[in-house]
Amino acid sequence: MTVQLPVREKDEYLRKLLSLISNGEEVIITEDDKPVARLVPIKNTPAKRVPGSAKGKIIIHPGFNDPLPDEILDDFES
Repeated sequence: MTVQLPVREKDEYLRKLLSLISNGEEVIITEDDKPVARLVPIKNTPAKRVPGSAKGKIIIHPGFNDPLPDEILDDFES
């Protein structure tokens, strides 16, 4: 379940936390020195995809499309 809490102007502590988070910081909330929650910024825009950006980073084996050996096919078909 997600709970939304509005920020009130008088809540300076929460404003400081939000300032850290909005600047890209991750905040861990602890209780008795044990982590109980993590606050992280929400990324509003997905990273822009650039065609060809993985060129040279991915290698496809020459036999990639070859049929699988019978002993492996048996595992899938049983």
